[in-house]
This record gives sequence, structure tokens and C-alpha cells, in this order.
Amino acid sequence: MQALAVEHDPRAADQLVDCLRLLGYQAQVVDSGWKALETFRFHDLILLDLDLPDIDPLCLCRTIRTAGDTPVIGLTTGGETERVRGLQAGADDCINKPYGARELVARIEAVMRRARTATGRQPVLDRGAVRIEPSIRQVQVSGSPVPLTPKEFDLLHLLATEPERVFTREELMTRVWQDRSAAARGRRASRTLDTHVGTLRGKIGPTAQIVTVRGVGYRLEVAGAGAR
Repeated sequence: MQALAVEHDPRAADQLVDCLRLLGYQAQVVDSGWKALETFRFHDLILLDLDLPDIDPLCLCRTIRTAGDTPVIGLTTGGETERVRGLQAGADDCINKPYGARELVARIEAVMRRARTATGRQPVLDRGAVRIEPSIRQVQVSGSPVPLTPKEFDLLHLLATEPERVFTREELMTRVWQDRSAAARGRRASRTLDTHVGTLRGKIGPTAQIVTVRGVGYRLEVAGAGAR
């Protein structure tokens, strides 16, 4: 699981990282709202400082919420009024600074538990040596966990739901990136898709290959029998 801590105070950022690593997250820290805009799409959880100096954090929170359902926990020194504004902007929870590590860990666990419940429990997919567990967004290859970004996971999961079926580039961009515009057929979108496919190929290995169907899109080909 990938977590993003958006915190301009270095000491507070260190505390966030310690809590996230305690829960098993791979943590990335950025100290500005503009940096968060560049990277938030690649994470499964966002801890957002609501006192950022460079950008309106409530606008940032709305942007994150508009882009998807990634859980967001707001961190503020503003008291009840600021917590309410954070919740109204789309945060799943808000906590006052200074906070204790135990409280923060408990709130993270509660938010992620609600997020898993909301998405429902989907069946595990075994595709060759690749095992995909959607409910916890985990992928294993030959029994070993393989870290994927959120979009890499979504792309692999979609292809694995119907192995051997050819998914068009437009369908992949629409269903994974929620891009329904003409941009889904543009060069920039194509580079994004191709980059993710290339990275996935390197991570999952040869037993479940992502095959290019020239001029159309991609399909997942499983080596040998046993896909179910």
C-alpha cells in the first residue's frame, strides 16, 4: 500500500512516516500542495496538512476527491471549524494537531476499514503464478508480494478479469483512468498506458504476459493451464 503525507512541517512529516510504516505502508512525503497535485493519483491513502502555505488545502482536497475515492485524512490546527470545512471539502476524517501516534494509527485503520467495506469484497483472481486480491489491493507472483501503484493495480486487475480478451486502448483509458474524452485516444494518453504496461510486464514476469494487439489494445495471456 502506498501512502502520501502532505506536510510542510518536517518534524510532523517524520511522525507521519513513522505511523505509516508501522502500519506497513510505503510512505512518500511532499512539503507543498503543488507537489501533492503531481503525485496524489499514485497512492492508496493521503494524509493532508490543512494548513499548507502555498495552496488552498481545501481546494486540493476537493481536487483529490473529484479525481477518485482515495481516502483522505485532514490534519489541522484550526479546531472544530477547520475540521468541518475539511470534511465538507471531501476528507474522510480530520484530526487536530498535535495528535498522538496511537490516535493517528487508529484513525487510519478506521478510514481504511470503511474504504474496504465500501468497495465490497471481490473474488481473488489466480492467473498463472500471479494472484490478485482486490479486497486488499495486493498482488503476489509465485507467492511473493509485488508492489504496484494504484493505476498499475487497476490495469492488471481489469485485464485479469477476462484473460485472453482484447481490451481496446480507449476502453482501458476510460475504465482505469476515467478518461472518456477524445484525449483517451491522444498521444499523451497512449504514452501513459504504454508506460504502465511496460512497468507491469517487468513486475509480473513471464507467467502472465500482457500481449500487445497491434492497432487495437492489450490482452492478458496466461502461460499454461490453471487460470480460474
